[in-house]
Amino acid sequence: MDMQGSRTLAVTQQQAWEALNDPEMLKACIPGCEKFELTEPNTYAVTTAIKIGPVAARFSGRVTLSDIVPPSSYKIGFDAQGGVAGFGKGEAAVQLAPAASGCELSYTVHSTVGGKIAQLGQRLIDGAAKSLAEDFFRRFDEALRARYPGAAAVPASATPPAPQASGGMPTWAWAAIAIAVAAAIYLATKG
Repeated sequence: MDMQGSRTLAVTQQQAWEALNDPEMLKACIPGCEKFELTEPNTYAVTTAIKIGPVAARFSGRVTLSDIVPPSSYKIGFDAQGGVAGFGKGEAAVQLAPAASGCELSYTVHSTVGGKIAQLGQRLIDGAAKSLAEDFFRRFDEALRARYPGAAAVPASATPPAPQASGGMPTWAWAAIAIAVAAAIYLATKG
């Protein structure tokens, strides 16, 4: 499964990088995130509780960062287990670039999922993934505005469309990606 997207943030590239280096901020922005802890350099233990339709589960896993180029890019590897509900693993590439009204966060994700959660209907999975992504970006934008109150507001017309998925992606996988990317989307390293 593949997903890509971008989002304009109303802060500088450096401010976005710094905010995405804050595990507590990411934990607060990711729906259902219960744990986001550094376990070794560039590796985080993650736990999220997610419900999609009739399937509710707690997923635990690991997020590993590599190819780190502060303050502009990195790659994310993730692996999560949810017992009988399923599993997921994959990778994402994240980039930050200056933009006229702040900076642009762009990402591409490739993932593989299995188990009960992968058997849910495509429309249900796609709807849940879109909802989680929007919730994450709303929370992250609010946290950025609170942290950097002097940042210029991004006009609604400048905000790119929501992430687009092909092949669908379970919400819990989005949560793992969101932790890493913050994603989708998501730069949590001490660079």
